[in-house]
Amino acid sequence: MDPESQSQIKAVADRYGAEQMVVVLGAADPEALEVAGETVTSGDPAYAGPLAGVSLGLLVMHILEPEVKEQVDPKVYSEQVGLLELTLDTEAVHAAMRKMRSEG
Repeated sequence: MDPESQSQIKAVADRYGAEQMVVVLGAADPEALEVAGETVTSGDPAYAGPLAGVSLGLLVMHILEPEVKEQVDPKVYSEQVGLLELTLDTEAVHAAMRKMRSEG
């Protein structure tokens, strides 16, 4: 997760409170998901961005998870995420998200 995104997430969490936020990820790679999830929950593991050493404890979901998909207009989801959903190993994404949340 780039420093600019980290800065924006931190600003929103500071303004509205972490308990009011859900971070929705869209990365395709399970390792990238783990790093992004760790960044917004425990802090930037690379100690390179604004969230270095900052534990926000945010709830993290993936756009392919059913709980997120249910919240999006089906037409918009199909147009914006449909191809991603067809091409990704969704079970690997779900497994990475479950692992991340169980370790958090």
